[in-house]
This record gives sequence, C-alpha cells and structure tokens, in this order.
Amino acid sequence: MSVNPPVKKMAIVGTGVIGASWAAYYLARGLDVVATDPGPQAESNLRKYVDEAWPLLNEVGLSPGASRDRLTFSSDTGAALASADWVQENAPERPDFKIKLFAQMDEATPPNSVIASSSSGITMDVIQSGCKRPERCVIGHPFNPPHVVPLVEVVGGAKTSEATIERAMTFYAAIGKKPVRLHKALPGHVANRFQAALYKEVLYLVQQGVLSVADADAAVCYGPGIRWGVMGPSLQWHVGGGEGGIKHFMEHLMEPLQGMMKALGTPDVTPQLKQTVVDAVLKEAAGRSVDQLAQQENAVMIALLKQRAATIT
Repeated sequence: MSVNPPVKKMAIVGTGVIGASWAAYYLARGLDVVATDPGPQAESNLRKYVDEAWPLLNEVGLSPGASRDRLTFSSDTGAALASADWVQENAPERPDFKIKLFAQMDEATPPNSVIASSSSGITMDVIQSGCKRPERCVIGHPFNPPHVVPLVEVVGGAKTSEATIERAMTFYAAIGKKPVRLHKALPGHVANRFQAALYKEVLYLVQQGVLSVADADAAVCYGPGIRWGVMGPSLQWHVGGGEGGIKHFMEHLMEPLQGMMKALGTPDVTPQLKQTVVDAVLKEAAGRSVDQLAQQENAVMIALLKQRAATIT
C-alpha cells in the first residue's frame, strides 16, 4: 500500500451500519482495525455485521493478510485511538456532537494520523472548528454500503491541508475505493445531490399522474441506470454524440436537452404524495424484507463491479 506514511492500523469510531461496513471493508483489505462505540451491544452487533459481510467480501477478493481476527474492540475511545494511523468517524449527524468528538480525537491520536469523517451533511469547516490540528481532518464520505460501493467523496475544510487531501485520495485509491475530490464543500456533497435531483423529478412526475412509482423505478433501472453503471452521464453523452462525440452533442443536441431541463418540475411533497410512494414501494417489494432487498442489491452490484473490472480498463 503506497501511502506515505503507511496506514496499517485503522480506528473506527462509531459502529452503526456505516461504521460496521467500513470496518468489514478495512479488514478485507488486510488492515488491523480497532473499533470503539459507547453502545451496550456495539461489539456484538459489529462482529455480527462483519461475519455476515465476509462471504461477499471473500467473493470480491480478499487482500493478503485479510482476517476477521484483526478486529479488536475497545469501549475506551482514547485507548482505541492512541496508535491509529487513520481514523474513520461515523458518529451521529449532529454538529455540536461532531465538533466535540473531533476535538477529543485530535487530542487522542498521534499527530501524523489522519482523521476522516463519513459525515454526509455537515461540512468539515464546522467539524474541525474545535481541533488544535485541523489540517489533518478531512471528509471521506462513502456511498452506502462502504464494503460494496467503491465511491468515496473527499473534501476538506478551510483549515485542511492539501497534503491531507492528497493523502486521503491516495489511501482510498490504494485500498480499492474510487475517491473523487470535491473542491468546494456543499451540504450533501455531490452523489446524494445527484440522487436528490433525480428523485425530485420522479416525485413530480408521479404527482402529476404521468406514471406510477413502480414504472418510474423501472424507467431508471432498466434504462439510464444500466448505462450509468458503466459510465457517467457526460461520457455517455460523448457516446450518444455518435462519430462527432461530445462536441457534436454540445453543438446539436444540448439545446433540446436544455429545453427539457427548463421543463423539469418541483413536487409538492404532501402527506398524500408520501403515502402514495409508501403504498407503491411496499407493493413493489412484494413481501421481501429490507434485508432481503439489500442482499439482492449487493449481489447484483458485486457482479457488475466484477464485470467492469474484467472489461473496462
């Protein structure tokens, strides 16, 4: 792992779903992981999650030295952080809580370690505001679940050093993630904003009676969703531009697309609309539990990622 200084010991702070998924992934990449969480059942829940995720990680391929035996747990946060090379924080999304927690982690960790937050909505400017060494604090926001989906959004705060951002990009890439750098901090970062933009139009079309919830889902996952699993929208427009590629697209096809952009609507998210979606989704789920659906989704995503690795350079 070509990260300078090298990352060998990972500390997971907060072992809910995101933290546990991160822990499973880091173990699969051959790292030592020490986890900490004040919850009374935190350790047993964490180990159960890792055990359940391991067959899928094994199918993807484990790194040399990968072992669940490299997971330790400590209810003492200070002890857990004392020798950590990297911290992945996954605490509740409350600004006051994260500010205090980061200040404590800043005191407890070695000075050359990186403290990364999985925060999805709070900017690093806020989170690092109580730290004495804010330059080593960075957002490393995963897409859920981290042990399956490669994306990590990396963005610093006003006091984060360029060296820390570069180190984060290098580290995440070295362990098989797909890091993207955000040059500006925005609430929700970018991937969740992409989801929100699409779902805004889904809700609008459903509310306008254009199509059902189930057909909206089908239109995405059996249409553009398949393409997006291969390449992003801009590269896809390059393909869509034919022999002239993206230049032809921008010159001849962007205007009608721009017209559609202007026609996009904003839904009135009423209790009735919410209930319409709830009823339709439960019907679409057809009795399958959330866990069953998640397992099916993970299996398909793993197959797609394996196929991508085999066919796309």
